[in-house]
Amino acid sequence: MDITEFYDTFFEEADELLAEMESHLLELDVDNPDVERLNAIFRAAHSIKGGAGTFGFEALQRTTHLLENLLDYTRRGELALRRDIVDTFLEAKDMLNDQLDAYRQGGEPDPEALERICETLRRLALEELGEDAGAEVAGAAPSAPASPEPAADPAPAEAAPSAGEGTPDGGARFQVTLIGVADKDRDLLIEELAQLGDIEDQQADGERHRVVLTSSLSGDDIEAVMCFIAEPEQLEVRALDAAAPAAASESKPEVKTEAEAAPAPAATKPAAPAKAEAAAKSSDAAKKGGESTSIRVPVSKVDQIINLVGELIITQSMLNQVAEDSETVNDGALVTGLNLLQRTARDLQEAVMSVRMVPMDYVFSRFPRLVRDLAGKLGKDVELITEGKSTELDKGLTERIIDPLTHLVRNSLDHGIETPDRREAAGKPRTGRLTLSAQHQGGNILIEVIDDGGGLNRDKILEKARSSGLSVSDSMSDDEVWQLIFAPGFSTADAVSDVSGRGVGMDVVKRNIQAMGGHVEILSTPGQGTTTRIVLPLTLAILDGMSIKVGEEMFILPVSAVIESLQPRADDLYSMAGGDVLLKVREDYLPVVAVHHALDVADAITDPTRAIAVIVQGEGRRYALLVDQLVGQQQVVVKNLETNYRKVPGVSAATILGDGSVALILDVADMHRLGQSKKENPVFGAPTRARPVEEVEPS
Repeated sequence: MDITEFYDTFFEEADELLAEMESHLLELDVDNPDVERLNAIFRAAHSIKGGAGTFGFEALQRTTHLLENLLDYTRRGELALRRDIVDTFLEAKDMLNDQLDAYRQGGEPDPEALERICETLRRLALEELGEDAGAEVAGAAPSAPASPEPAADPAPAEAAPSAGEGTPDGGARFQVTLIGVADKDRDLLIEELAQLGDIEDQQADGERHRVVLTSSLSGDDIEAVMCFIAEPEQLEVRALDAAAPAAASESKPEVKTEAEAAPAPAATKPAAPAKAEAAAKSSDAAKKGGESTSIRVPVSKVDQIINLVGELIITQSMLNQVAEDSETVNDGALVTGLNLLQRTARDLQEAVMSVRMVPMDYVFSRFPRLVRDLAGKLGKDVELITEGKSTELDKGLTERIIDPLTHLVRNSLDHGIETPDRREAAGKPRTGRLTLSAQHQGGNILIEVIDDGGGLNRDKILEKARSSGLSVSDSMSDDEVWQLIFAPGFSTADAVSDVSGRGVGMDVVKRNIQAMGGHVEILSTPGQGTTTRIVLPLTLAILDGMSIKVGEEMFILPVSAVIESLQPRADDLYSMAGGDVLLKVREDYLPVVAVHHALDVADAITDPTRAIAVIVQGEGRRYALLVDQLVGQQQVVVKNLETNYRKVPGVSAATILGDGSVALILDVADMHRLGQSKKENPVFGAPTRARPVEEVEPS
C-alpha cells in the first residue's frame, strides 16, 4: 500500500493543528500563562512532528523537533515567556505553514529558510536556557535504530529510545487494537500497518481487532500515521517489550507527552494527543458503535451534488410548466405529486446547501494574528473583538471574503484607530477597539468591521477627490462622500508605507464584494469611529428570484434586492437635464432605469405610466426599474455566465427556466450604470428641473 495516499489527510490535520497552535499562542498571557493552553500548543507540535517523521518530511520534522523541545521547557516552567519569545514561536509556526505548502505541492522547503528558523530556535534555547534545546533529529526517517547501550559521553536527548522504539535487532513489538472500525477501514489499517513493520499475529474479538506488530518505528509514529485513517477513540497502541534499555531511563527523554510522564503503569495512551479533548466529547452513539461523528469529503464532491440538486430543481420546474400548459392541470393526483416533489426538492436543496455552509469563525480566526502584528508595527494598542462566529456562510464565499476583510481591517488599524497618546488626549481609552461581527439578515449575511477611531474626515476626502480629478461638490451627502474612498487610486495617507498609501485596496474591496453579488456601506461619526458594512447573499448557487417580463424577454431579479413595486403616475415623474428621470416615492426621489433601454429590448412598453416600477436596492442606493410585467416568484439555479459565455453588462448570471429557456439574472447597480452609459449626451453635475417643483435631490 502506498503511504502517499494519506498525504492529503496529514496536510489537512496539520493545517488544523497549526491553526490551533496560533490561536493558543495569541491568547497566551505571558505573565500568567495557562498550563492547559501550553499543553495544547505542545501537543500540536508533537503530533505534527510524529507525522512528518513517518512520511519522511525532514525539514518539517527538524523544525517541529526544535520547537517542540522549547515548548516542553515552557510548559514545565523552565522557560519564562515574554512577548518576543511568543513572536519567535509564531514565526516558527509560519515557517511550518510554508514547509507544509511546499510538501503539498510536491516540492521541498527553502533550505535557507529552514536553516534560519532552526538557528533562531537554537539561539533562543542557548540564550534563555544556557543549553541546546536538543540536538536535531538525524534525517527524516525516525526508523533509524538508536543504540541501546549508554555511550561514554552521554548522548543527546533523542538518542535514547523509549519503550517500544526501534532496536538494532529489528525493532520493538507493539499490540495495535482497532475498536469498532468498519471492515473496509480495518483492511486499510492492516495494510498500512504492514507497511510500517511485520505483522506477527491478528485476533478478532467482537468489535476489537488486535494486531501484533514488530516495527522499527516508535509508538508515537505508528499512532500518528494510523490516526489519519481512524479516529482517536478507535485506536490503541501498546508496547509489548517488558522494559526499555537502561540508557533510556538514565538519560533525559527527548520529550514526554502527558500520558508518558504519568506514573500509571498502563502503557496504552490515546492516539493523536491533540485530538484527546474532541474524542472525549464524542457522542454516546459514536462510542458504542465506534463510528465517527463526522467525515472528510472533498469540496469537489459536495459541489457535484449541489449541481445535481440544481438540475433536479430545473427538472421539477419543467414538469410544473408542462402540467400547467397541458390539459392535466386539473388532475388532482398529478398536482399533489408535483407539489410533493417541489417541497422535497426544496428540502433536499436546503439540506445539501447546509453541507457547504461553514461558520464565520473560519474567516475571523485569520485576524487575531494580523491585528497583533500590524498594531505592534504601527505602535498602537488594539483589542480585537469577534461577534457572531457561529454565523454560517457558503464555503465558496468565505474563501473570497477573506481578502476584502483583510483590506478593511488594515485600513481601520492604519487610518481609523489612533495612537495611544492621541486617544488619551481625546479622552478615550489608550487601547482601541476593533470589532468583527457577522449576522444573518433575511436571505443575506451582514458582516461589519467596526472601529472606535477618529472616523472619516469629510473635508480631507473631498479635498483629495478634487485633487484627483473626481467630480465632487460640497452639497454631496455624507454617504456619497464616504463612497469616494472606493475610487481606484484614492488614498488620504500622507505618506506611502508598507501598510497603505498607494491607493489600492478599497477599490479592490468594492469590486470583489460586487462580484459576490453584495454591496458595501459605510457609516462614520467624526471622533467616534467608522463602521464598514458588507451585505452578501448566503450562497451563490441557488437564489429566490422574481421573474419579470420586458417585451418578449424574461429576466430575473434577486428577491433580496426588491423592496416594492408600483405603477408610476405622471405627477411623480420628473425629467432632468441630460435625460435623467426621477420617480418620487413618498419623500424620496429615485433614479429611473428603463430596462428595455438599458438592454436594448424590442417591443417593450416605453410609456413610464403604463409600465411597472420595481423599487430595488443595490450598493446602498435605491432605483426604480421600469418593466412590462411581474410574472411571479420562483427559486432559480444560478449559472455563471462569465465562465460559460462572457461578461455581460447589467447581468450577474443566468438561469434555466421551467420551459427550458435561458433567463438573465440582472445586476441592479450595474443596470443603473449601463443606463447612464447609454445616454446620448450625458451631463454630470447639478440637475436642472424640467418644470417647477420643490427641490429635487436624488436618493
